[in-house]
Amino acid sequence: MKNPLFILWLIVAAALTFGLARLVDNAYFYFAGYVVLQYIVLSTAWNILGGYTGYVNFGIPAFIAVGAYSTVVLHKTTSLPLVAMIAIGGALSALLGVGTGYLTLRLRGTFFSIATLAMAVVMQTLVTNWDFVGGSRGAYIIRPATVQYLGINYIEYLFLIMLGLSIFAVATARAIEKSRLGFGFATIRDDELAAEASGVPTLKLKLIACGLSGGFMGMAGSPLPYYVTYLDPASTFSLSYAVNTIAMPLIGGTSSWLGPILGAILLGTLQQVATVTISSAVSLLIVGVLLVFFVIVAPKGILGWFQK
Repeated sequence: MKNPLFILWLIVAAALTFGLARLVDNAYFYFAGYVVLQYIVLSTAWNILGGYTGYVNFGIPAFIAVGAYSTVVLHKTTSLPLVAMIAIGGALSALLGVGTGYLTLRLRGTFFSIATLAMAVVMQTLVTNWDFVGGSRGAYIIRPATVQYLGINYIEYLFLIMLGLSIFAVATARAIEKSRLGFGFATIRDDELAAEASGVPTLKLKLIACGLSGGFMGMAGSPLPYYVTYLDPASTFSLSYAVNTIAMPLIGGTSSWLGPILGAILLGTLQQVATVTISSAVSLLIVGVLLVFFVIVAPKGILGWFQK
């Protein structure tokens, strides 16, 4: 399937999803749907570096925070629309990804993962001591009640924004997967030394993967202040972001663009249902149980069941 046709199918699926949400006419559907869509973007972004290229990134909250806190700064200093804030947040997170990659990508395996985790800790320390964005006290964002030119309330608008970001992230991941860039990523994942010996520009490709992955994570985090209305370092740098974002592609399958979507929908929906019916405290328990199950039963994820 050609990518333009694939994008059309994604748009149709997004339109049907939004139509279903309007049909249900329940505010919580938008709140829960936003979270699931956010994780589709985050897990797809992580998979570009972790699944396609083979470099496991634990610094996910740092990229989310760059997007979120750039929105806080822009909200306080400008009157830019949210779409522009998302673009700026994504660009800043992409720069952080490239910068971090340049400093750490000479490390491999566990050492790279520890370096990204250390980067997240450094970022949290900086944000906690930055008074302009609230520091450890946090920052309040008053979101508008409605979006007048669309005739919908703001939560529905945020849901639409995240639907658009999901289409963008998934379409990009699929385009990469079957491209020369994607094959370059795969050579690094399978045998980096052999790729270097064959003339593959491994450092350049890894920096591209870091930039793309970080940029999408930043864009996913940019609308967060308007969604939660109160942003503080403890919640923004929450361990659950890193655990969920890594677990979803592993459960769905890291070999394809479809895996992160399946994992995000399955895990995200179960967590939202558990939050309503039991308690939000069981969210990480659900992640742990599913991870153990899939590691034992399907090490290659859901897609592994259907692949030879």
